[in-house]
Amino acid sequence: MAMMRLRREDPRVVGTFRLHRRLGAGGMGVVYLGSDRRGQRVALKVIRPDLAEDREFRSRFAREVSAARRIRGGCTARLVAADLEAERPWFATQYVPGPSLHDRVLTDGPMTAAEIAAVGAALAEGLVAVHEAGVVHRDIKPSNILLSPKGPRIIDFGIAWSTGASTLTRVGTAVGSPGFLAPEQVRGAAVSAATDVFSLGATLAWAALGDSAFGHGSSEVMLYRVVHEEPHLRGVPPALEPLIRACLAKHPEERPTTLQLSLRLKEIAVREARGTVPPGRAPRAAASAGRESSPGRAPARGEQRAPRSGERPADRGAPASRSAGNGRSRTGGGSGTPRPARPPRPSGSVPGPRASAPPSRGVDGRLLRQRLVVFVVVTFLVAVAIAVARG
Repeated sequence: MAMMRLRREDPRVVGTFRLHRRLGAGGMGVVYLGSDRRGQRVALKVIRPDLAEDREFRSRFAREVSAARRIRGGCTARLVAADLEAERPWFATQYVPGPSLHDRVLTDGPMTAAEIAAVGAALAEGLVAVHEAGVVHRDIKPSNILLSPKGPRIIDFGIAWSTGASTLTRVGTAVGSPGFLAPEQVRGAAVSAATDVFSLGATLAWAALGDSAFGHGSSEVMLYRVVHEEPHLRGVPPALEPLIRACLAKHPEERPTTLQLSLRLKEIAVREARGTVPPGRAPRAAASAGRESSPGRAPARGEQRAPRSGERPADRGAPASRSAGNGRSRTGGGSGTPRPARPPRPSGSVPGPRASAPPSRGVDGRLLRQRLVVFVVVTFLVAVAIAVARG
């Protein structure tokens, strides 16, 4: 995460924390890198002065900080401390080292299917814990996902709301980021766990494309597209596209739950890492389909290819059977008449020129000549006997 020097107007101490650097600024306030007396580093957000004067905002903020304390899970930045009664309310969470998902994609380009599935599975699992605490994050987006050495972490629960709370926009308050907001947020309807599922789907699509699934434009244009138009997912890996599209369904009840999403993404991550064939498609069928799609490919060792129309096995230079002992027969091209398999050649023999007919064995040749001589002699004697009898 990029750090900037403190400005003149920035505080140097907040509560028991000493501030060192600026981490960023958002719609609610400024986030600082701080540390306590033991050296524990925190990300500390101080609320904007104008929001601090809004009593209703303070009341809502207090309820959300209370809910955030109940969140338990390894995929979130743990809430460390907060002061809701200060002149400018603040809260501090565990500091997570590592770049944001936004910066990672901008620097290295779109992520692979295996990487996206692994990150998404961890985030979905983290959201299960968030929702079990009765909290909806409401602002899942690439810049709120940190890729730490121990795995991705969800940060910035500054605008989180309790499940079922209204999301009507109030002057000067941030309610989310266009392109990642769910349709129900845009309409001002009640939020639910499905709201975060939509935002996570949009975030995973961004990681795959390096761009928003709803294009670019003003906030009004982006919000209109989220509510009325379908996302553009061309370029999303095929293994992830159906699942991400389901997350981006317009109606909350049509989206998968966070638990379903986590389990499905884990399956995809394992499969993509191993390079196996997707479910519902037999490996042999997939391999054969790949072979048939490459007409110029030479058959692999031990592979037998069925002859094409009008093609004889001899034309390919590959016999249809390896030996007479395997019980298979070779079929001539177009005749349909089976020929007997050729007996194996004795070891060490050298093939000679092909003859019109196979030669007979030596013993069979001698027997045939003897029978022929006997037949000729007997025929001659019979003819002589007949001639003598007539004379």
